[in-house]
Amino acid sequence: MDRNILRACREDPRRTSTDIQLSVTSLNEPVPLRRTIRRRLQVAGLHGRRPVKKPLVSLKNRKARVEWAKQHLSWGPREYAPRYQCPTVKHGGGSVMVWGCFSVTSIGPLKRIVGTLYRYVYEDILENTMRPWARANLGRSWVFQQDNDPKHTSGHVANWFRRRRVDLLEWPSQSPDLNPNEHMWEKLERRLKGVRASNANQKFAQLEAGWKSIPMTVVQTLLDSMPRRCQAVIDAKGYPTKY
Repeated sequence: MDRNILRACREDPRRTSTDIQLSVTSLNEPVPLRRTIRRRLQVAGLHGRRPVKKPLVSLKNRKARVEWAKQHLSWGPREYAPRYQCPTVKHGGGSVMVWGCFSVTSIGPLKRIVGTLYRYVYEDILENTMRPWARANLGRSWVFQQDNDPKHTSGHVANWFRRRRVDLLEWPSQSPDLNPNEHMWEKLERRLKGVRASNANQKFAQLEAGWKSIPMTVVQTLLDSMPRRCQAVIDAKGYPTKY
């Protein structure tokens, strides 16, 4: 598992701990926690706040991160409230992968993904899971936030956003430290720590129950932290931060 983690990072240094978690997990092996992956990469000199980490973020992306952070430095719950971000959360727990979303006012649904999450599957989730929930809970004025994963930014998916007139929050690449959904997923992982499942259906039921049990105070705390995250990116000149 350790060799697979290091290999996954060397093959694509831009991979996040979530990406690596998904790529190294198989049905018959335990799922490594994301903090375990980050610790193993840091020990190997491939991750963390060591100087060797800096070249992994391109100059172009560092500039974009700083510019985004400056533009949103004053954002807090009040600014997020009418916009309603809906970040994506993925998890590979054995043979189970899920997608979820949340806003400043409510936790959205958790959708089980069977097979590979490619652009057509993602479009189906947007159309039949995200959009109905957003229309029922968020009204008309909201903005969707997602990272720059290729399946999210493909022309096929971009056409869907245009057809449905869904506004997207511009997002800087290589910025998991600015993304509140990373910490939402950490909360879910902690709630399921030590909980075993005998099959995929039971695993999904556990994930869904854990997701629904996350209190809205967690979301509020994450939004309260956004100015600090932005300032940390500015202070670090676009390099990765402790978040």
